[in-house]
Amino acid sequence: MKMSPSVYTPPFTITNAMIDRIATISELVGTLSTAGAVNKSPYLRRNNRIRTIHSSLAIENNTLTLAQVTAIINGQHVLGPPKEIREVTNAYEAYDLLLTLNPYRVEDLLKAHKIMMMDLVHESGMFRTTSVGVFAGTQIVHMAPPAELVPDQVANLLAWCKSSDVHPLIKSCVFHVEFEFIHPFVDGNGRMGRMWQTLILSKWKPLFAWIPVESLIEKYQERYYAALGDAGKTGNCTVFVEFMLEVLERSLKEIRKMRIYETVNDTVSDTVNENVFETVNLSEKERFVLMHLRNNENITIQELMKKTGYSRSTITRSLASLKEKNVVARYGSDKTGKWVVLS
Repeated sequence: MKMSPSVYTPPFTITNAMIDRIATISELVGTLSTAGAVNKSPYLRRNNRIRTIHSSLAIENNTLTLAQVTAIINGQHVLGPPKEIREVTNAYEAYDLLLTLNPYRVEDLLKAHKIMMMDLVHESGMFRTTSVGVFAGTQIVHMAPPAELVPDQVANLLAWCKSSDVHPLIKSCVFHVEFEFIHPFVDGNGRMGRMWQTLILSKWKPLFAWIPVESLIEKYQERYYAALGDAGKTGNCTVFVEFMLEVLERSLKEIRKMRIYETVNDTVSDTVNENVFETVNLSEKERFVLMHLRNNENITIQELMKKTGYSRSTITRSLASLKEKNVVARYGSDKTGKWVVLS
């Protein structure tokens, strides 16, 4: 018997922790939207989009560095596994269509998957027709529902998302975990679930189209999979929703931190033009290093080498150049000091 979409309600409980997170996130969104923190900077939007793609694919074991991903998106030749390079170009094309997609249309979901997985799987743009399981090594941790149930289950989930009066923040998280449970595609479910949550959120607040939430999911990847696993074992989405709301809050705070500079020893003027980096001539490598300094003022050269894929000498030269151009400053010792981005 075919289930009516209106009957379906995902299993979750709204908790005090969720309510507190929603209040904080809403305040952060209001602050960032009013300040135009992202919308005023095409450079920041583009780099956040690249970070999103890099992290979402890294979660799926893509080994390309952030520098390599950026080079690919910029049309440069990169030495790397052809499949992983294709994953990057596909993801960038899919995210480029993000704001044109309807999050509640099955057809749009299939369209996005077709772009995301083109030439990576034969079944791109179509629901799976076979059984699939999620494995940790050789051990199966989740057996997805039978293939014949997938079309109705996806339609029911999207119908609930469209009609439910649950707060969009909770709704997007519920979609994410339920989508992963259904596992509607042969491959690409993880990257599609994360992208679709972003799409749902961006229809609530457009700012979310440019927030690299995936970067923090990658950072807390073990907790991410543990929360998904809890939902699968208990048949309830609550723990995952609480986790994802925490990630969303942290992501917004990082964006706020990237756009707000602090005065250190009264040496940083509060009259610095917010568009200064649009006019300062920075190399591509300097921009990569700068992006990571924005994210973590205490980052070490060793960590910068790991995140960018650059050599120690390249990092050192880039830092020296950024300091000379008055883009960043270093306060304190080499061991215990921190970087301040003068923006």
